[in-house]
Amino acid sequence: MDLRGDIKAGSDIQKLVGAFYAKVNLDTMLSPIFNDVAKVDWDEHLPHIERFWSMLLFKTKTFQGQPFPKHAALELRREHFQRWVELFVTTVDELFTGAKAEEAKGFARSIADSFQIRLGLLSPLDFQRGKLI
Repeated sequence: MDLRGDIKAGSDIQKLVGAFYAKVNLDTMLSPIFNDVAKVDWDEHLPHIERFWSMLLFKTKTFQGQPFPKHAALELRREHFQRWVELFVTTVDELFTGAKAEEAKGFARSIADSFQIRLGLLSPLDFQRGKLI
């Protein structure tokens, strides 16, 4: 019996973000980017990310900021985005099922694709060639 429900409230976003970034912190590819290069202050960052996902999934107005510029300063490669999406999708699938869960996974893929295009790691033509994450 599947006890997972859909993402319905801020507490679900908090659960998702916490579980996802716990994985990121243990990941040999992503942890150095977040912790050594970006030097993320997790106590400050996690609530900010929760507001971001709340804005995306529930159309709240609590998030302010522009995520891309901070990422543009990092030396990210396609593999970083692929791993980020892989961990995110896995985390969503472990915790939730339903329309909002699918929407969250779609947003994650779109964010990764958009950032990669803006960083010059992915060409808009790749969308036509099926080279996306």
